Amino acid sequence: MGFEIKEAAIPFIFGFSSFIILIVLRSFIFRFLNKWAEKTKTKVDDIIILSLKKPSIFWCCAIAIHIGISTSKMSEKYSILANKIIEILIILSITIALANLLVKILRNYIEEEKLSLPTSGLFYAILKITVYIIGFLIILNLLNISITPIITALGVGGLAVALALQDTLSNLFAGIHILIEKTIKIGDIIKLEGGQEGIVEDITWRTTRLRTISNNLIVIPNNKLSQSVVINFSMPEKPMTISIPISISYSSSPSKVEEILMDELKKAKEEVEGIFKEKEPIVRFSPGFGESSLDFTAFVFVSEFSKQYFVQSELRKRIFERLKKEGIEIPFPQRVVHLRKEKDE
Repeated sequence: MGFEIKEAAIPFIFGFSSFIILIVLRSFIFRFLNKWAEKTKTKVDDIIILSLKKPSIFWCCAIAIHIGISTSKMSEKYSILANKIIEILIILSITIALANLLVKILRNYIEEEKLSLPTSGLFYAILKITVYIIGFLIILNLLNISITPIITALGVGGLAVALALQDTLSNLFAGIHILIEKTIKIGDIIKLEGGQEGIVEDITWRTTRLRTISNNLIVIPNNKLSQSVVINFSMPEKPMTISIPISISYSSSPSKVEEILMDELKKAKEEVEGIFKEKEPIVRFSPGFGESSLDFTAFVFVSEFSKQYFVQSELRKRIFERLKKEGIEIPFPQRVVHLRKEKDE
């Protein structure tokens, strides 16, 4: 009995000691690699190091088990089983490392090249799941397990799962449809028919998240979003038109007012940040004759949706000061009432 315990203890001690040594060695190696990566300009080395950090623990474990087996006198049956465990650990760790590496390198490449590709959480989740499925199938093949019965069982149980997760699957496929159609992307500013408005922060497997101008978060189920009427202020291009209504007194000359407004808008185009320089401003005598004023509308192009509020504020201040300087009155709403006195019969 004492001999059997000794036989089991020696491989365990060797394996455990090897694992501790490998973990310490791994820590020194990654510390050196991190210092080296800080000196380089590219982010790729940082991504590779970060992606290998967790899987390397599995590699240390696999090596330690192998050392323990090498020092033991276990039967061939148990030796084969232990080697299978080592192979599974290696495949599992490589699968995790590859999934993380692909996602992070792809995200970094899209950001650096500024490509118009879907970069939402759902897109990266699908990519990771695909890699995990491939790794899982390799492990099943290693264990000599046929996947045909598994696929059959999944087919039989798939209907019940689909019925139970009807809403979840509806949101998942709606999210995939939104990504493929590319009518809404991360960073776009959208407005729903219900009045919700904000910047698209992320499109996940279940919901789409909007951040409002007041820095609040709106969470919308993908299914509801795909069925809603959406205004996308970032498409087909970011520059957009804003309109500023301007009312002046009936005692003013419409031609002179139009000339003054155009002059002020052209100056503002060169001086105010956010105005789109490649488009000329427009002034129109429209809607025209108001109840107590002559009504004009100034149309100005801004570089993007978020700039419109600052531009409108600056233009209103400039127009007000210019009209005041030119002696043009901005009238108050007023009505002329005629009182008719009836004669006594």
